[in-house]
Amino acid sequence: MAQLAPPQPLDLSKASKISSTGTSLVTAMQTPVNSPQDPDPPSTYPIIHRTTLIDGENIKNDPSDLIVTDASFRPATLTTAKASSLGYPTEDTLEDQSVTSTASSDDLEKGMAPVLIRNQIGANEIEKSDMESTVRARGHHTAYPSYRSDWRISVPPDDVPKLPVKPKGRIWRGIRHNYVTVYQRLFAICLAANIVPLVVLLATNRRSKPWGPNRGNVATAAAANVLAAFLIRQENVINTLYSICCATPWWFPLRLRRIVAKLYHFGGVHSGCAVSATIWFILFTALITKDYASGISDQPGVMAITYVLLALFLSICFFAVPKFRYVSHNVFEAVHRFAGWISVALFWVLVLLMSKGKSELAGADSLGITVIKSPVFWILLVITFFTILPWLRLRKVEAFPEILSDHAIRIHFKYMKIGPILGIRISDNPLKEWHAFASIPAPDGQSFSLIVSDAGDWTKKQIQQPSHAYWVRGIPITGVLRMAIVFRRVVLVTTGSGIGPILSMLVSHPLPCRVLWSTPDPEKTYGEEILESVCKADPDAMIINTRASGRPDMVALAYHLYVQSNAEAVFCISNPKLTRKIVYGMESRGIPAYGPIWDS
Repeated sequence: MAQLAPPQPLDLSKASKISSTGTSLVTAMQTPVNSPQDPDPPSTYPIIHRTTLIDGENIKNDPSDLIVTDASFRPATLTTAKASSLGYPTEDTLEDQSVTSTASSDDLEKGMAPVLIRNQIGANEIEKSDMESTVRARGHHTAYPSYRSDWRISVPPDDVPKLPVKPKGRIWRGIRHNYVTVYQRLFAICLAANIVPLVVLLATNRRSKPWGPNRGNVATAAAANVLAAFLIRQENVINTLYSICCATPWWFPLRLRRIVAKLYHFGGVHSGCAVSATIWFILFTALITKDYASGISDQPGVMAITYVLLALFLSICFFAVPKFRYVSHNVFEAVHRFAGWISVALFWVLVLLMSKGKSELAGADSLGITVIKSPVFWILLVITFFTILPWLRLRKVEAFPEILSDHAIRIHFKYMKIGPILGIRISDNPLKEWHAFASIPAPDGQSFSLIVSDAGDWTKKQIQQPSHAYWVRGIPITGVLRMAIVFRRVVLVTTGSGIGPILSMLVSHPLPCRVLWSTPDPEKTYGEEILESVCKADPDAMIINTRASGRPDMVALAYHLYVQSNAEAVFCISNPKLTRKIVYGMESRGIPAYGPIWDS
């Protein structure tokens, strides 16, 4: 720690004047106030916030800014006992040679007295104590010293508790947590809900003339499943579902809350309905082909469009298989988007052609009446509306890039206010690819930012060639971390730029938590402001520099913090492999754990 002038006795008569001098003051509350909603004992470590006054005005983004957040503590009420408990020397403590302090009364009055931070829970500390900061205000240059002791780089502790033995057998655990997840169960439910009526329909119509169920009913079943698959991925529907589930109160049993928090597995409904729609359409194609071959139908246009639609449905399902989706995400996205659009357009043509054929029969209704009476018409109307809706909100907005390092960039936007724990999709080519990022609301509530790290060709391009404008469409979408608010206390585990979603939640919806962040050179890569934001939410945040200490056992550390903080759940935002590893490591031991999945 940086050495300052020898300590001098603290003159408490000067302290009452500090708040009106326009200078900074460091305070560390060793005994925070208990929250009535937090039954667990609070952390005993200091919480630091910063502000700087120059000529009576705040100067933003200054690392030397300091502000008192405890309304019960003001310089005017500072007592000798209080100063002593905060680590500042007094006449009493100065006589005791066993008391160590690095602050003097002059330091305190100048607003540069350091805060003593010791004994970080579960980790050794390497404190950042350089005294350097420069503030530029209204054309003149003013130097202000900054004591950067409010965040620390941690070394993985050696005394991490041993992980408990996983219950039940290995085979059962593998099946339960890898092949019978909530996603797979939702997929199976949707599939079964379609296969059962399909089999019943075929059995009851096995002797009908012509053979098989009504063609219109089969087409309606296929269209209804397409609508369900589409709606479950629609932004407004997703946000509404999250709002409903996040209203779950804390007094609900933990068993129920841990189930509700699995909402982000709704992708199982999407894929289950999409596969079911394809199965229904395969049956529809078989029936149309039989009718055409037997001479019942003489509409070659219907035949051609039916087979093209079937090919599009099969291609969408094929490229959505995780194995192929990982190999080329851009191909998957292009097929999903353009094949989907073409399918909707061809479905309209198919409905019109089939309605035209019906209207030409003797005693049939007119074409318009036939179309309106078709359930598929109304289903397609809803699908078309929600397909167009996000693109009606397409616009190009101004961006303000902030280079954090060669590996990361922070992009600021001012075109809208944004709510808690939301993500947006941005693009430099709206018809080619879109990339989703968690938004971090600004303190002023009028703007937000997002963090982009080098994770591929597109992200590398944004870092090397920052853009000052991006395309956005639709509305911000709620993310996985929103479900953390249904728990009283959580552990947040992340690596690299996964700190972006974490900050999105901590800034907009703070809650009792412990943060575990492992990344190479965090200060160099992401900057001191990001680290300070993390430690404002969790003063004891475990920030690990993997360049200095190597990659730690994240499962063991996550369990360590879970037990230590008496948390109710663990949330992980990382790469897919580590996320699966941590979620499996926790859930196989009976600990509620959550993290984005490939289709969340």
